[in-house]
Amino acid sequence: MEHRLAREAEDSLCDHRSQAEEKEEEKFSSPLSKKRRVAASETDSSTSLSTSSSSSSTVYVSTVAELSANGMARNSSEAEIDEGLYSRQLYVLGHEAMKQMQNSNVLISGLGGLGVEIAKNIILGGVKSVTIHDQANTAWKDLSSQFYLREGDIGKNRAEICLPSLVELNRYVSVSASSKPLSEDFLSNFQLVILTDSALEEQLRVGDFCHSHGIKFIVADTRGLFAQLFCDFGNEFVVLDPNGEQPLSAMISMITKDNSGVVTCLDEARHGFESGDFVTFTEIQGMTELNGCEPVEIKVLGPYTFSICDTTGFSDYVRGGIVSQVKMPKKISFKSLRESLQDPEFLITDFAKFERPSQLHLGFQGLHAFQKKYGRLPKPRNEADANEVLAITKDINEHLNGSAKQEELKEDLLKELAFQAFGNLAPVNAFVGGLAAQEAMKALSGKFMPVMQWLYYDALECLPEENKDAILTEENCSPKNRRYDGQIAVFGSELQEKLEKQKYFLVGAGAIGCELLKNFAMIGLGAGDGGEITVTDMDTIEKSNLNRQFLFRTWDVTKMKSETAAQAVKQMNPDLHVTAHQNRVGPDTEKIYDDDFFEALDGVANALDNVDARMYMDRRCVYYRKPLLESGTLGTKGNVQVVIPFVTESYSSSQDPPEKSIPICTLKNFPNAIEHTLQWARDEFEGLFKQPGDNVNQYLTDPKFMERTLKLPGSQPLEVIEAVYKSLVTDRPKNWTDCVSWAFNHWHTQYSNNIRQLLHNFPPDQLTSSGAPFWSGPKRCPHPLIFSGNNTLHLDYIMAAANLFAETYGITRSKDRAAVLEILKTVKAAEFTPKSGIKIHVSDQEMQNANASLDDSRLEELKNGLPLPENLSGFKMFPIDFEKDDDTNFHMDFIVAASNLRAENYDIPPADRHKSKLIAGKIIPAIATTTAAVVGLVCLELYKIIQGHKKLESFKNGFMNLALPFFGFSEPIAAPKHKYYEHEWTLWDRFEVKGVQDNGEEMTLKQFLDYFKDKHKLEITMLSQGVSMLYSFFMQAAKLKERLKLPMTEIVTKVSKKKIGKHVKALVFELCCNDDLGEDVEVPYVRYTIR
Repeated sequence: MEHRLAREAEDSLCDHRSQAEEKEEEKFSSPLSKKRRVAASETDSSTSLSTSSSSSSTVYVSTVAELSANGMARNSSEAEIDEGLYSRQLYVLGHEAMKQMQNSNVLISGLGGLGVEIAKNIILGGVKSVTIHDQANTAWKDLSSQFYLREGDIGKNRAEICLPSLVELNRYVSVSASSKPLSEDFLSNFQLVILTDSALEEQLRVGDFCHSHGIKFIVADTRGLFAQLFCDFGNEFVVLDPNGEQPLSAMISMITKDNSGVVTCLDEARHGFESGDFVTFTEIQGMTELNGCEPVEIKVLGPYTFSICDTTGFSDYVRGGIVSQVKMPKKISFKSLRESLQDPEFLITDFAKFERPSQLHLGFQGLHAFQKKYGRLPKPRNEADANEVLAITKDINEHLNGSAKQEELKEDLLKELAFQAFGNLAPVNAFVGGLAAQEAMKALSGKFMPVMQWLYYDALECLPEENKDAILTEENCSPKNRRYDGQIAVFGSELQEKLEKQKYFLVGAGAIGCELLKNFAMIGLGAGDGGEITVTDMDTIEKSNLNRQFLFRTWDVTKMKSETAAQAVKQMNPDLHVTAHQNRVGPDTEKIYDDDFFEALDGVANALDNVDARMYMDRRCVYYRKPLLESGTLGTKGNVQVVIPFVTESYSSSQDPPEKSIPICTLKNFPNAIEHTLQWARDEFEGLFKQPGDNVNQYLTDPKFMERTLKLPGSQPLEVIEAVYKSLVTDRPKNWTDCVSWAFNHWHTQYSNNIRQLLHNFPPDQLTSSGAPFWSGPKRCPHPLIFSGNNTLHLDYIMAAANLFAETYGITRSKDRAAVLEILKTVKAAEFTPKSGIKIHVSDQEMQNANASLDDSRLEELKNGLPLPENLSGFKMFPIDFEKDDDTNFHMDFIVAASNLRAENYDIPPADRHKSKLIAGKIIPAIATTTAAVVGLVCLELYKIIQGHKKLESFKNGFMNLALPFFGFSEPIAAPKHKYYEHEWTLWDRFEVKGVQDNGEEMTLKQFLDYFKDKHKLEITMLSQGVSMLYSFFMQAAKLKERLKLPMTEIVTKVSKKKIGKHVKALVFELCCNDDLGEDVEVPYVRYTIR
């Protein structure tokens, strides 16, 4: 996730960590740098669906073929994890956690908007079975957030109606519906029970049973803009991994012999450990007693040092060694719901509202008591009902003895809770549903730190900034028997009308895009006269998308994302006006997304996966002065940024630092981590199977290819021409046998010959000029490999390399390993003797300082040896684009084999295919829970934008890490102010210049310059449009004289050598100016209107 909010969150997280340490709570890792077996639940293995109200229990599965002998879907302890489906989630949870989930049966009671959100996320996550339970029938207020219910379902059982839709989410999960009472026998079938929409008495009864029988228990509830979450995972819950971060490791430079031995790490990078961490050691020379030792607790002394156990009795440290962090299991004891009601422990979600959880803890109990007394919820904005809830809550507080008792109740807050109790908001359900589902996964797997034990949330900033009481009257908020009743109860009917008239542009229809569209459908965005949502995404649906992009199904694979998503949400809300495009946003599509398009919009929501597109859309929103909703996720981490014209900074106002790159010399000769060998393997793939084909095809088809290549800097011309020569002459295969032979020889070049040459230059006992061993610290001494056809990894490499090489030449390929072994028996590797005089650079700096002289004679020899393009008529190569997700194309086979062979050269622990794909494929870990929660927060900001909120403090940028769990909210950063003379301006301001004058003629350059001098007292020293310099004070006199007379658009066309499109209404000019004292001043850009 490429967001600066991560940096803000790091600061807030550090503050949070220091508080936690004072309380001796669990340590947090730094965020971004941007079970017992039970009998199967009572299910009917029939594949038919019963929807009659008399049916008490229904099971529904995808196909009979997917049922195992006991009627459950194909998830069991023996089941393989479908990495094609779960790949992105596996990088968040890991295989062990997924296996635990695959053996778990979950009950979710209450299928309103919150219940269905939790069910959706848990089913996507891949548990063994989910039973959805509900004794309530569909009501109008459900439709504002329950995305699988329709108006025609009013009066029907909620669980039974949405069962078929939930079944379709994941063919590996058995999903059933029940309307039975929650008896103890029934509850005993589950490892986890989740209650929503339930009475407090029911929660206490079920909670007591679950606590005493080792069943994990979650309660979740939302009331308008308020939410509640409770977790009880038993007396002895074990957290196996508190944060989900990769264990840290560092290279050692020294260990002292002391009562508390001090370990010093190499100063290449900070070790990153914290006091209380546990570590173990490998590859230490000398003090070998530490190698493979039991995990040792450490105390951090500095960024490069920490102390360990007593080392006085150990051998003397000589050199080397790696220290690695070890995740230690932690046992946690939970209180039951009954006990926790009296003596609560709160997780704070917003430190600006520190006092609210304890108040809401009582308020929710007051609501339960009111509902029990009157058989209904308080009416929206009804003063009498609110006062009654307040009185009941005061009575509850007076009779409390535990820590839950409050000295003073915040009456306005509790009355607001009562006013909104009837409310049902999709964004709040999305946020809490994501959190609750993540807690469910923690309960089943032991992965990540659970919520301890109460979480309360509110988003009261969404209410009107001014005239709240006049807008939110009882009449405006009363039910209308419409699908938006749950939302009208909170915001009134006026906002509903505004929502339906909105025109919004959604950029991206992936995971975040799907969740946004679902929320848009539920809140009615663009669902009325004049309203519209335009969604664009150029991608097609892949299998790996199905695990979190919940609008897509198995049969949608290869279809366009935007079209499929649009059709799916139209099913959820038939009134929605949504138009699907398949365009990439960028300069190429500005004819489509032109001035008319943007000027008609009310706002933009980004659902993008790369920084460049985000920054482009940000620039467009700044130019057209449109609000922008920006968000992103990375595993369990997520963030939200809201950009408001004339109020906040823009997305591009701050940027994350660039990612650290691996030094070239480390990749080429001195790797010390699997990340280095994987990057090397990716470079190999490009250099062997992509670039040669591209270059050869250009040579054959582009007459200027040679001329252009010879102009490249340094030794690049020789490298490119040599590669083309090899592809067309020395290495060009005639048949499959030649391809196998090439792969065999290339194996020897990389894993034997080059290593032998390196060791010839730098023998194992080589010393540096200071007398230290050359092969020490980050430099690992390699050894050459000896090829063996019996070695699976060796043959894997030959199979992958030969098949890819054959593909680039259009030669028929083979997967017959036995036949390849027979070919290898006839192939012999060329003799190799290391040469003297070969220069191998030890550092990138040394490489840069070396003069890369071009061998002209060798270059001429290669050029003359190349066959002429006309002699190769009809021949072309087939360059290969790397594709990580197709397991049949040999791409990842090559990467894994190439990387692990190199790792073997350098004694680096190898990586399995799963980890290799993550690193080499630069996969962004993702999980549905985080996406749902983040989008919920995005849509809460949307409410504020549409109401016209203008106060900076009303908006909330947010960062969360569901693994810890941690939440950080802050008001956005205000747009920075600049000044020239007495004029203040921000990035949202600009000069508006009308290019066409009253007489119909366009401004000349001279008139433009004079206009700024006369009207703004600014002397323009430089003027540019895009990358084109239109005017500068140092311009040649003759050129200046000519340009001064020309109209501005003519100069732009002349300099840029591009015509101005007919869709362009205005041009953007950038200025450098001096004031009347001749001083440089920073000024806004110019919007120069031409039509």
